[in-house]
Amino acid sequence: MDKKFNKTVLALHAHPDDMEAFAAGTLKLLKDKGFEIVVATMTAGGMGGMNSTEGKTIRTRKAEAKQAAAILNAPYYCLEGRDGYLFDTTELRVATTALIRKVKAGIVITHLPMDYHSDHRTTCNIVESAAMIASLPNVPTEEKPVDITPLLYHSAPLTLSDPIGSQITPPQFFVDISSVIDTKMQMLSYHQSQVELMRHMHKMDDFFGQMKQNNVNYGKIIGVAYAEVFWQHLGGGFQQDPLIQETIKEFVKYK
Repeated sequence: MDKKFNKTVLALHAHPDDMEAFAAGTLKLLKDKGFEIVVATMTAGGMGGMNSTEGKTIRTRKAEAKQAAAILNAPYYCLEGRDGYLFDTTELRVATTALIRKVKAGIVITHLPMDYHSDHRTTCNIVESAAMIASLPNVPTEEKPVDITPLLYHSAPLTLSDPIGSQITPPQFFVDISSVIDTKMQMLSYHQSQVELMRHMHKMDDFFGQMKQNNVNYGKIIGVAYAEVFWQHLGGGFQQDPLIQETIKEFVKYK
């Protein structure tokens, strides 16, 4: 029987605003090709607030994430890990597999395993492990297994460097998001709670502008106005069908 991946993309990152910063343009292009988009975060980003309590920040950031996801008519889920204190646990792995099964994801997008942020790296480990066994019958979830192991992709870190500042493996492919940059920036703009945080934490005076500049920088590499970058997880246990690359092939570029 031929493999058939369900046309649902689950973008599961560590914090609200990660998807918007690193993958929203590509998700919009996939949406326009008939894919359903689901947005999820491993945490609600409760440490990401200035002059705010953790509880209030969680409520604010969940609301921001839900508003941003709505631009793609996407539901938003939070798996309720604790921002800044995220551990790879059995419970979170099971919850992640349950979500993959619930939405019947054919494609999952998450962080890189060598991302600069520890929460991002932990999220990647959880998602990779949960996705790998999502089609197996013995995983203890109420949701039925998916028919086939979903394809796994990784979006960019804040910079193309690892935790100690070394250059990471170059992106496998680039996506020209010039036609959808306005949608991406509209989605990112909902995360107003992060403007002051990024100024404090990263000395970034213009959070939204810097994220857009990153897409300009990636675009220059391939000769377009704006681009996002990705890696497909091609290791053992995962299918290697280049589904994103083929679905939006007119927008995909290789260096």
